[in-house]
Amino acid sequence: MKTIFKYMAVLLAGSLALGSCSKDYLDTVPTDSTSPTTAFATTENAAQAINGICEMMTTQHQYYQQGFNGEGTIKLIYGEYPGNDFCFPQYAPGWSPIMNQTYMQRTTSIYLHYPWYYYYILVSNANSVIAHIHEAAGEEADREFIKAQALTFRAYAYTMLVQLYAHRWCDSDNGASNGVVLRLDESTGGLELSSLAKCYERIYEDLDEAIELYTSSGRSRSNFWEPDLSVAYAVYARAALNREDWPTAQAMAPKAYAAHPLMSVAEYRSGFCEPNDEWIWGTYGSANENIWYYAHGVTMGYNGYNAGKGYGIIANRELIDLFPATDIRKNLFLHQELFPEYNFTDNSETGPVEGFYGIVTDESAYGPDASESGKALRKAMSEYANSVAAYKPAYDAAYYYIYGHLKFAVTAQPGVSNINHFRSSEMYLTEAEAAYHNNDIPAAQAAMNALNRDSQRDPSYSCTATGEALLTEIRNYRRLELWGEGFSWFDYKRWNLPIERKSFEKGGTFQSSVAVTIQPGDANQWTWDIPLREVDYNDAIK
Repeated sequence: MKTIFKYMAVLLAGSLALGSCSKDYLDTVPTDSTSPTTAFATTENAAQAINGICEMMTTQHQYYQQGFNGEGTIKLIYGEYPGNDFCFPQYAPGWSPIMNQTYMQRTTSIYLHYPWYYYYILVSNANSVIAHIHEAAGEEADREFIKAQALTFRAYAYTMLVQLYAHRWCDSDNGASNGVVLRLDESTGGLELSSLAKCYERIYEDLDEAIELYTSSGRSRSNFWEPDLSVAYAVYARAALNREDWPTAQAMAPKAYAAHPLMSVAEYRSGFCEPNDEWIWGTYGSANENIWYYAHGVTMGYNGYNAGKGYGIIANRELIDLFPATDIRKNLFLHQELFPEYNFTDNSETGPVEGFYGIVTDESAYGPDASESGKALRKAMSEYANSVAAYKPAYDAAYYYIYGHLKFAVTAQPGVSNINHFRSSEMYLTEAEAAYHNNDIPAAQAAMNALNRDSQRDPSYSCTATGEALLTEIRNYRRLELWGEGFSWFDYKRWNLPIERKSFEKGGTFQSSVAVTIQPGDANQWTWDIPLREVDYNDAIK
């Protein structure tokens, strides 16, 4: 079958649709009428090509039915669903095959081949920009900047692809195992898999060139959703961390966050739906360009559509309970310490509602046997949630969940929000983890103190740990800081650690169908198989 690559080749014209440079994506609606010659006639046109690639990162890809819309889908279905700290109790029974990593060898499944399809669309279109930008009329500085952006897109796409479709670095025989197909031009013929080492070599080469071009161009981006120099450094740091190239990761992370100061306490509590200075890169969302019930915020927003229907998202209580109440991040969850007079350890007050442990907010749903204590807890949770939530009402639904989050909000219904892809917080944690492995303990401790204490996220924090205790501390704070942002599964994979989820009865917060343990060696070492469509099309893959 040639479905995927045929579609990719055609989509080039759609992504390069021309229009005025606007504050949003409205003027880059895909068409199939723009040839590369026209698209790259001028640097202004080529800039619109970059904007079109940006738009793909938050566009509903109709072939894959509902819910497949670029980065939001990757974060949710591939980064959080199968991870260790994200609970979706209402959806858990139906989604348990994905959450329990049993779809990774189903080579005909849309869940297996969507990331391949999506990231190769980014690669294909970036390759066309790289191939033709020299033809564009305009200033050389603009050509350099646009090419740098395309190289950054390509490096990012390959960084994500190898995390999904290749073994973790520690299982790769120093990169000798298979990586992915490295397409570096506009050809669509058969091409064999490159080694994982070759894939990372190309990612580094693309980013080195991008950094050089960003610097020589002297240009800067107009919108937070476009790649720029800081994004290139951030992709470099993430790729190096995955490759266990600790010196490079430690060097690149501070360069990524240098121009992006950590957000204030007020900004941290503001719903993670509007960009601020800490956002290194994200995608744009507005009510004018609504993808409705497929949007990321439909699921993630505490005031989004699903929350309003009672389909709340909760955190692993074992994670949240690790941290002190002085930490503002802990208090973005409805945890036990906020309600000490109530019992969160059995179902006397937090009873099963349709099989899930939560607090009914509709009093009539309790029936004649409802406990007065349970009603009081429901009221206390509602009052707390709405005192903390930047967007109200929070969880305007049939019931609350214990350890429900108050982190992500939406700006409009049913799920409109901007989505972050890189924040400075990730880079501080990357710096700390890499420094630990480089045996630079003072640097690791300094990065942790800057993130947690100096930012006022926990003024009482002080990093004094060393040895394995320090590594555990870095990992746990990474889990807390980046909760819900699409990192859990990717981090546990590269850490080579088991996923261990406990049911409510055993002290966790997971619905029974997903309260499982997944070992690092399971599911082909957590590696998604190459899609059958690619193998059928690409006869160079044996």
